[in-house]
Amino acid sequence: MQNRPPDPGAATHDRIYRSLRQQIMHGELPPGQALTVRGLAKAHGVSMTPAREALRRLAAEGALTLSSSGRVTTPDLTNERLEELATLRALIETELASRALPRAHFALIERLQTINMANAEAAVKRDAVGYIRTNLEFHRTLYLRAQAPAMLAIAETVWLQLGPTMRAVYSRIVRSEPPQHHRMIIAALKAGDEPALRLAVRADVTQGLRHLIT
Repeated sequence: MQNRPPDPGAATHDRIYRSLRQQIMHGELPPGQALTVRGLAKAHGVSMTPAREALRRLAAEGALTLSSSGRVTTPDLTNERLEELATLRALIETELASRALPRAHFALIERLQTINMANAEAAVKRDAVGYIRTNLEFHRTLYLRAQAPAMLAIAETVWLQLGPTMRAVYSRIVRSEPPQHHRMIIAALKAGDEPALRLAVRADVTQGLRHLIT
């Protein structure tokens, strides 16, 4: 049985999907930003088919909103939706952190400290996108140690829905340092203290989202 040759259209669609997904998650696009198949295809120098497939895939993940008229926009979340997503983060991410704890070796803790320094630099520079990117990198680096890919995928879907709104709000917030809860997370990992770790993660994700609820 011969292997099928790779589908160049599928590769193009995946490249556009990953690029746009990262932009949305890191808050590079504001809430309610309209996107068109034609505009996306032009921006990436491709035909409309892979651009359309990328938008459909992201809409299915909740990263984009598709109206009955076919208009595609980034999520513009209500307070009720934000509270729901905050609850999801608290439930899922405390469990991921707990599962990661037994595998939290010294190299991981050093890596988290390095990421937190980059997060602090972004805060000082008032770089909202850099702040969101390094904040999510901090959490994702820890959660990868949980070895729970399905759970992490759900967490990332929540981050995707929050990205544009996080950018809009964090751009208005003056921060001079990373969240204090990151230091608490690192301290709990060093001590092997699961209750303290769960508490620090829960406080981190819920306090951050309080800034988003107007």
